[in-house]
Amino acid sequence: MNDLQLMHEVVKLALMAGEAILPFWRADVAVTNKADDSPVTAADLAAHRVIADGLLALAPHIPVLSEEDCNIPLAERQGWSRWWLVDPLDGTKEFIAGSEEFTVNIALVENSEVVFGVVSMPTNGRCYFGGRGLGAWRAEAGEVAQPIQVRNAPAQGERFTVVASRRHSSPEQEALLAGLGAAVGELELANIGSSLKFCLLAEGSADCYPRLAPTSQWDTAAAQGVVEGAGGEVIGLDGLPFRYPARDSLLNPYFLALPANAKWRQAFLKLI
Repeated sequence: MNDLQLMHEVVKLALMAGEAILPFWRADVAVTNKADDSPVTAADLAAHRVIADGLLALAPHIPVLSEEDCNIPLAERQGWSRWWLVDPLDGTKEFIAGSEEFTVNIALVENSEVVFGVVSMPTNGRCYFGGRGLGAWRAEAGEVAQPIQVRNAPAQGERFTVVASRRHSSPEQEALLAGLGAAVGELELANIGSSLKFCLLAEGSADCYPRLAPTSQWDTAAAQGVVEGAGGEVIGLDGLPFRYPARDSLLNPYFLALPANAKWRQAFLKLI
């Protein structure tokens, strides 16, 4: 099975995981806190089981690193060349609040780089998927998937749109937005939860997603695959491609997601 075929099988699996989540949505599910004080529910664990079992059946030789099963020693992870990076329920806080803005994230990583990613929305069956060199698509429930692409500039008369988190910002990020506004004009801010922030960029509904606040590897890898398949890029503040090396901490450094060929790219990087 090649990577494109494997990606389509993972799309089916992500939708199945979403079906496992839905019975718990808006059902007063019990919430417990993990060691890092992040919330977890029975929905997270149900989706994890579906994904872990499904990936094992699809590719028994590829190990899985999931938010709900991440206590794997560094010495073991350093020996992996190809692995799955999974967030069974990204946006647990949105899920608990009754919002629709939570996703299932599944990425295939090889030598620290994303091969492809799948991001599905359990509440409506929408799914984004893609990878560098493979393309990117958005599929609505029951419909044929449509290709998506980043936009290199807003349409005439539209504002430059920056994706921001509903819950997370930082003084550094606010300063960056102020500098970006001075460079490109008045900004429109699009606030949305979970990895859907990347997907707005990938489908051409937004221009940039800077993240100068904490994230974990499983929060970003799947949606990075979608962005890269759609002609975008995710880079660190050093301007280098954003990767997922094995290291003690599973927290990400800060990053920027943007169209790879945007005319304003160099001016933006000078703000960093």
